[in-house]
This record gives sequence, structure tokens and C-alpha cells, in this order.
Amino acid sequence: MDTTMLVPPWLEQLLSTSFFSLCRTHGDAARSECNMFCLDCSGDAFCFYCRSSRHKDHQVIQIRRSSYHDVVRVSEVQKVLDISGVQTYVINSARVMFLNERPQPKAGNKGVPHICEICGRSLLDTFRFCSLGCKLVGIKRNGDANFTLEAKNEEGNGRREGRGAMREEEELREGSQQDIYPPTPPPPPSTTRRRKGIPHRAPFGS
Repeated sequence: MDTTMLVPPWLEQLLSTSFFSLCRTHGDAARSECNMFCLDCSGDAFCFYCRSSRHKDHQVIQIRRSSYHDVVRVSEVQKVLDISGVQTYVINSARVMFLNERPQPKAGNKGVPHICEICGRSLLDTFRFCSLGCKLVGIKRNGDANFTLEAKNEEGNGRREGRGAMREEEELREGSQQDIYPPTPPPPPSTTRRRKGIPHRAPFGS
């Protein structure tokens, strides 16, 4: 099946790229983890400093990591892909989705009403796939889904798949936490009065 019209040319390269190694050029710098991918170049992963010098005017997405698995923020990837049908998660208040499938014990989805059509991982609500990688396999296998935003726009809003995002109590990590989240403001001064110590009576006179 010809999937060239359903899948952007850079996606398979993204899903097979290894992230979070140290940049060979900027390895001594603080933000030198290779956690970025250029959609225009479709090459290897690169770091923050490489982006500034080599990919300044390109389409770039940043990869994060949760429990040793690569994820991407929904707000970034939905600008370039039709991600309908893929399970999303909320981790550290960020809505993300996994790039590739994660192994799950076969007994882990017993009694679960929704599972990934490709790998069988348990899902929330009516999503079809657990990751972008599984959706890619589904497109190649069945051709009843696509990643192109043009096709999504032609279909209109379509049916809404999934009513919410699964929350995982895991840490969303990248090279530098301050790169995603603004600094936390200091807590407001307390308005509660401090409790006074227990009063002591003066000793009785002799």
C-alpha cells in the first residue's frame, strides 16, 4: 500500500532517531543533550545550541522523556500531524504522547475495554493507538487512518476520539526543566499569626 500521501516523509526518521545523547560539538555545555529534531532536514537529533546555529528558521520539535521513553508535547506535534486516535497523557501538567510503543505484560490489559489496535496496550476511552509509532503501523496495515493535516481539514471536525487524557504520575524530563516551565514564584507571605508560646506563671513568693 502506498502511504506517501498519508504519512509525512520525516515521520519514520523521527520515530527511529535516538535522542538524549550528548552533542559531539557542545558536549561541555549545560544544555547539550540532543533532544531536538528538525522536520525540514530529517537528520539526526541535535541540541539547543545546534538549533540556534543550524536550524534557526526550520520547523523543529523538542522531545521529552518519561520513564525512559520518548514523548512529545501535543501542542507541538499537532501543528504538523493529524494525531487523532492516539492516546494522550498528562504528565507534570503537560499533555504529551509517546513516540513509540512501550512493552506491556500480556496480563496487564485483562478486563480493559480499550486496547491499542497494534500492540494491545491498555488505553483510556476510545483511542485506537498507544503511540505515533503504532498509528504508523496501523496506516501501513489498514490504510484507514492518516497523519496529514490536509486530509483532516477536508474531513472537517470529524468524530472526536477519546474524552480525556490519561494521567501518569511520572516525571517529564528533558535537558533542562527551566526550558519548559517558567520559574515558580515564591509563596506569598503567610497571614496567619504565629502561635505564642505557653505562658509560664511566676513562681510563688516565699
